[in-house]
Amino acid sequence: MAKVCMVERDKKRKRLQAKNASKYARLKEIVMDRSLPIEERFEAQLKLNKLPRNSSKVRYRNRCEVTGRPRGFYRKFRMSRITLRELASLGMIPGVIKSSW
Repeated sequence: MAKVCMVERDKKRKRLQAKNASKYARLKEIVMDRSLPIEERFEAQLKLNKLPRNSSKVRYRNRCEVTGRPRGFYRKFRMSRITLRELASLGMIPGVIKSSW
Protein backbone atom coordinates (compact mmCIF):
# COMPACT_ATOMS: atom_id res chain seq x y z
CA MET A 1 0.00 0.00 0.00
CA ALA A 2 1.12 3.50 -0.79
CA LYS A 3 1.15 6.24 1.80
CA VAL A 4 -2.32 7.67 2.27
CA CYS A 5 -1.00 11.24 2.09
CA MET A 6 0.53 10.61 -1.35
CA VAL A 7 -2.70 9.15 -2.69
CA GLU A 8 -4.68 12.07 -1.28
CA ARG A 9 -2.22 14.55 -2.78
CA ASP A 10 -2.74 12.99 -6.20
CA LYS A 11 -6.52 13.14 -5.75
CA LYS A 12 -6.22 16.83 -4.94
CA ARG A 13 -4.12 17.38 -8.07
CA LYS A 14 -6.72 15.57 -10.17
CA ARG A 15 -9.50 17.79 -8.77
CA LEU A 16 -7.48 20.96 -9.43
CA GLN A 17 -6.70 19.78 -12.94
CA ALA A 18 -10.40 19.20 -13.68
CA LYS A 19 -11.36 22.55 -12.15
CA ASN A 20 -8.86 24.60 -14.19
CA ALA A 21 -8.79 22.53 -17.40
CA SER A 22 -10.88 24.88 -19.54
CA LYS A 23 -9.03 27.99 -18.34
CA TYR A 24 -5.66 26.28 -18.85
CA ALA A 25 -6.56 25.16 -22.38
CA ARG A 26 -7.89 28.59 -23.38
CA LEU A 27 -4.75 30.38 -22.16
CA LYS A 28 -2.48 27.77 -23.72
CA GLU A 29 -4.24 28.24 -27.05
CA ILE A 30 -3.65 32.01 -26.92
CA VAL A 31 0.03 31.55 -26.05
CA MET A 32 0.60 29.14 -28.95
CA ASP A 33 -1.25 31.25 -31.56
CA ARG A 34 1.48 33.01 -33.55
CA SER A 35 -0.98 35.26 -35.40
CA LEU A 36 -1.79 37.21 -32.22
CA PRO A 37 0.30 40.20 -31.10
CA ILE A 38 3.20 39.43 -28.80
CA GLU A 39 1.80 41.59 -25.97
CA GLU A 40 -1.45 39.63 -25.86
CA ARG A 41 0.43 36.33 -25.88
CA PHE A 42 2.72 37.55 -23.10
CA GLU A 43 -0.26 38.56 -20.94
CA ALA A 44 -1.78 35.12 -21.47
CA GLN A 45 1.52 33.54 -20.44
CA LEU A 46 1.56 35.59 -17.23
CA LYS A 47 -2.01 34.50 -16.42
CA LEU A 48 -1.03 30.91 -17.15
CA ASN A 49 1.87 31.22 -14.71
CA LYS A 50 -0.48 32.45 -11.98
CA LEU A 51 -2.57 29.26 -12.11
CA PRO A 52 -1.70 26.74 -9.38
CA ARG A 53 1.16 24.43 -10.34
CA ASN A 54 -0.82 21.39 -9.27
CA SER A 55 -3.47 22.14 -11.89
CA SER A 56 -1.09 21.08 -14.64
CA LYS A 57 -1.63 17.68 -16.26
CA VAL A 58 1.98 16.60 -15.88
CA ARG A 59 1.83 16.90 -12.08
CA TYR A 60 -0.73 14.07 -11.81
CA ARG A 61 0.69 10.59 -11.26
CA ASN A 62 -1.16 7.46 -12.40
CA ARG A 63 -1.74 5.18 -9.43
CA CYS A 64 -3.24 1.75 -8.88
CA GLU A 65 -6.94 2.00 -7.98
CA VAL A 66 -6.61 -0.83 -5.44
CA THR A 67 -3.30 -0.22 -3.68
CA GLY A 68 -2.19 3.27 -4.74
CA ARG A 69 1.12 1.97 -6.10
CA PRO A 70 2.62 4.54 -8.52
CA ARG A 71 4.92 2.22 -10.49
CA GLY A 72 4.22 -0.69 -12.78
CA PHE A 73 0.88 0.87 -13.76
CA TYR A 74 -1.27 -0.58 -16.56
CA ARG A 75 -3.50 2.14 -18.02
CA LYS A 76 -5.92 -0.31 -19.59
CA PHE A 77 -6.77 -1.84 -16.21
CA ARG A 78 -5.96 1.20 -14.01
CA MET A 79 -3.97 -0.98 -11.62
CA SER A 80 -0.42 -2.04 -10.88
CA ARG A 81 1.22 -5.16 -12.29
CA ILE A 82 1.15 -6.90 -8.92
CA THR A 83 -2.53 -6.34 -8.29
CA LEU A 84 -3.34 -7.21 -11.90
CA ARG A 85 -1.57 -10.55 -11.58
CA GLU A 86 -3.28 -11.40 -8.30
CA LEU A 87 -6.77 -10.53 -9.51
CA ALA A 88 -6.23 -12.20 -12.90
CA SER A 89 -5.11 -15.42 -11.20
CA LEU A 90 -8.29 -15.36 -9.09
CA GLY A 91 -10.37 -14.81 -12.25
CA MET A 92 -11.75 -11.50 -11.03
CA ILE A 93 -10.86 -9.53 -14.19
CA PRO A 94 -13.18 -10.35 -17.10
CA GLY A 95 -11.46 -11.36 -20.33
CA VAL A 96 -8.05 -12.00 -18.76
CA ILE A 97 -6.82 -15.55 -18.57
CA LYS A 98 -3.57 -17.05 -17.38
CA SER A 99 -1.31 -17.79 -20.31
CA SER A 100 0.57 -21.02 -20.73
CA TRP A 101 2.87 -22.19 -23.51
